Amino acid sequence: MSQEPHASHEGPIKTPKQLVVAVVLAFVLPILIIVLLVSYVNSASKASAGSTALSPEATAQRIMPVAAVQIKVAAANAGAATGEEVFKGQCAACHEAGTLGAPKFGDAAAWTARISQGVEALYHAALKGKNAMPPQGGGDFNDDEIKRAVVYMANAGGAKFTAPPVVAAAASGADAAASAASAP
Repeated sequence: MSQEPHASHEGPIKTPKQLVVAVVLAFVLPILIIVLLVSYVNSASKASAGSTALSPEATAQRIMPVAAVQIKVAAANAGAATGEEVFKGQCAACHEAGTLGAPKFGDAAAWTARISQGVEALYHAALKGKNAMPPQGGGDFNDDEIKRAVVYMANAGGAKFTAPPVVAAAASGADAAASAASAP
């Protein structure tokens, strides 16, 4: 019989020490590499959607009160406001730019039809409101001050109206307070 050469089936691991090294390299090393990769990816701080929800600014925005109280000093305006002052304080926001169909300040063509209705109709429209303009009466200015602003705007548009006279209510109020203080 002929003898066939016997193939050797030996592996690269010949000792128990080599077996331990192979196990470590085959199982522990990949797990260690995966852990290091995950920590590397998560190490950069990235803002995600909604991550600012707990910031102090966001919290302050959420708990902000619905309304606020404004205290205005009534004695700051010692006299009645002129038509120009009222216009700048209340009317200019719409009438400077012509917002929502408001006639622009100084535009004679836009004011002609309104002026022809008369000053009383203009007063009524300003105090009670008309079209997109809200009523101006009862706001920061009294009715006479609103009327002076109406005359100021209409005259800039070509009218020749006379403004309501300035009543010296503040001066008479101060005189009354002085006389009350000097009374025994």
